Amino acid sequence: MSAVQGAIRQRQRGVRRLVRWPWYLPLLTMPLPLIAYVLSALAIYLGLFAWEVRQTPLNAADLMLFAVLMCCGAVCIEATRRLGQPAGVSRDLLSAWWLPVALLLPPAYALAAPAVLGMLLYFRVHRGPAYRRMFSSAALGLAGAWASVLFRSLTPVPLQGQAAGWLTYPGPHPGFTRPQQAAVAVVCAVAFAVLNTCLVAVAAWLAEPGAGLAEMLWDRERMLLDLTETCVGVLVTIACALSPLLLWVALPPVVLLQRSLMHQQLKTAARTDAKTGLLNAVTWQREADAEIARARRRGERPALLLVDVDHFKKVNDTYGHLTGDEVLRALATELRRQVRDSDLVGRFGGEEFVILLPNASPEEACRIAERLRRGAGLVQIPASGAAVGITISVGVAASGGHDRDLFELLAAADLALYRAKNTGRDRVCLYDPADAAPDTSH
Repeated sequence: MSAVQGAIRQRQRGVRRLVRWPWYLPLLTMPLPLIAYVLSALAIYLGLFAWEVRQTPLNAADLMLFAVLMCCGAVCIEATRRLGQPAGVSRDLLSAWWLPVALLLPPAYALAAPAVLGMLLYFRVHRGPAYRRMFSSAALGLAGAWASVLFRSLTPVPLQGQAAGWLTYPGPHPGFTRPQQAAVAVVCAVAFAVLNTCLVAVAAWLAEPGAGLAEMLWDRERMLLDLTETCVGVLVTIACALSPLLLWVALPPVVLLQRSLMHQQLKTAARTDAKTGLLNAVTWQREADAEIARARRRGERPALLLVDVDHFKKVNDTYGHLTGDEVLRALATELRRQVRDSDLVGRFGGEEFVILLPNASPEEACRIAERLRRGAGLVQIPASGAAVGITISVGVAASGGHDRDLFELLAAADLALYRAKNTGRDRVCLYDPADAAPDTSH
């Protein structure tokens, strides 16, 4: 009897989990505009895919080419699977296989390709929130369908040859032997990259409204990677157009490029703090040591700022740790914006940040610290119908006429920060040798 009752209770728990399951989706914890945007993109993608499937006749040659391109993408995924996927990594050169699908096959295949490889990525590489992978596949599919339609409206010659076979040279798409055809392919590949970037950037902006949409769209490093992906995709498309057998020649260099790109992103992820994107403490200390050594050789005088968020525990206790993380990210963005390109900014731990100014007098270091303090006061994070504001205290230490190493600068800045905290917070204090004197008031 107890076994039967246990089975009944287990079944009841399963039913309750099934009823409550939709409300535990990570997407439903996101801001309402983001939920609406993601669901709208998925609905448009599914509707367009269903319409294209009905309009596209099955063709054995198209199906075979699609299968070969998907196999190449799967080989790339498996070849880099052991590297993993660090947080924030979105560059994997898989567009080298999506672009040929978009330019050489009907739009229905361009819509299907990201879903096929997206499922493989989800189950074989990284099982993050499912809605992110679904939205990414939908954005890529919509961009691919747009590039496919655009290519067919601009192409000056028919896409299919008369009786070309797999061993024919040129292959089933002889139009790519003409310069104007290749130029149209480049234009459509750029359109693919631009539309996909815009769709993803809007989603990222809706997830973090405080971030600048323009910065998400026009980041220099992102544009360079987009250009690289576009060039690789066009080259693979031209090789495939000449003969699908050339895909096996293109596959090894694409795999090597993808592994190099993922390895570089892994190195970057190991150097940076996951929450703020700043240098982590270990990397900052290593690079700060090297920068101080260079400054000494050049006869420069480095300065150091130690920044601490005032009453940060109260923010976490009142609004939650997620809001606290948003505060740290917003402050990190403000710190990067206010300092020079040559300055080293890192997260020192908890709510503390550290900035090395390679060449700054005590007066200039205090001016920069004061600018940071005023800028931090403008940071506002929406939470629970309110705007969360913060203040910071800054301790400043400058080498002056002394030959201080990094440890001495950190110790001096820490003493100055301690004085700023004890004298009211929300202020900048420059290290004074009296800070190091023992307290004899007791």
